[in-house]
Amino acid sequence: MKISNRYVCNNCAYENSKWLGKCPACGMWNTFQEEIRASKPAAPGRLRVEAVSLPSIPAGDVKRCSSGVDELDRVLGGGMVPGSVILIGGNPGIGKSTLLLQVAQSIAGQGGPVIYLCGEESLQQIRLRSMRLNVDSAAIFLLAEQNIDLLAEYIEKIKPATVIIDSIQAVYCSEISSIPGSIAQLRECTARITDIAKKSGITFFLIGHVTKEGVIAGPKVLEHMVDVVVSFEGDKSFSFRILRAVKNRFGSTDEIGLLEMGPDGLHEVLDPASIFLSSQAVFTSGNAITTSVEGSRPLLIEVQALVCPSGPGYPKRMATGIDQNRLALITAVLEKRLGFHLSACDVFLKVTGGVFLK
Repeated sequence: MKISNRYVCNNCAYENSKWLGKCPACGMWNTFQEEIRASKPAAPGRLRVEAVSLPSIPAGDVKRCSSGVDELDRVLGGGMVPGSVILIGGNPGIGKSTLLLQVAQSIAGQGGPVIYLCGEESLQQIRLRSMRLNVDSAAIFLLAEQNIDLLAEYIEKIKPATVIIDSIQAVYCSEISSIPGSIAQLRECTARITDIAKKSGITFFLIGHVTKEGVIAGPKVLEHMVDVVVSFEGDKSFSFRILRAVKNRFGSTDEIGLLEMGPDGLHEVLDPASIFLSSQAVFTSGNAITTSVEGSRPLLIEVQALVCPSGPGYPKRMATGIDQNRLALITAVLEKRLGFHLSACDVFLKVTGGVFLK
């Protein structure tokens, strides 16, 4: 068996025989990581797949399944598509495992068994969380196994409707010599999961870690391989959470879902104004109410601004919830057309509720 070293970009999966500071494919710096690979023996021939003409495929609408969380169904485009692979990413402690454990309870209540593969926590830790969330369905099967090669056997035995992988960075394939979470492992494990999902019609939920920049850890090819990428956003110091579709092959990416974290889990927000509008009086200096349309949902959003004289040096332009270049453009228009001398002032702008205005 021959062993070779390769350097792989963790942003675009470009490979090279030696380390490079800048990736020639995507242009990112310091993204190359070393991988040790062993040559595989020749695989036996696969069964031949016959080509099928397009009109012979049934044209009926695919029946979506409800996840039990209306806000998640809204983001997914109306529910889960059978055989789809859904990747949910978010910061640590934001509530990803809590959300999917509640989804598992709802799906199990509809009569479909659920496999929850926990690669990071013990069965006792999952059980403690389930007691807090009042999740006690006998149709939820916990699996403390990181080897993705054994997953097909459990699926054949239990025949679940949904499989939850917590997390994709914690599982591994025994044929790959690198550690779990490496580029090769992420690519191979996701490819095997996708193959199982398409052949069996089982819906897979994958929990993904995010980097300090807020993007899902691993190569970009991971997001290309799955069907749906959902970002779970929010500040841990506040109770409100936002579900946002980054990629969706079966629906729009403009919808957002609003949830609130409570002692017994996540709850849907029926009144979005309670998130995006503060409790202060509306007619306060520096406050303005605007309307933003996210998908099919109009939202009332409060924008807060503060302008003050700047000290020596360049004036500050700080924005939360809106692109900083857009703030610079707005201040330039106000100074040019309305005569406001903002070039000598610091400008601070914030959109309440954690939403980002496009």
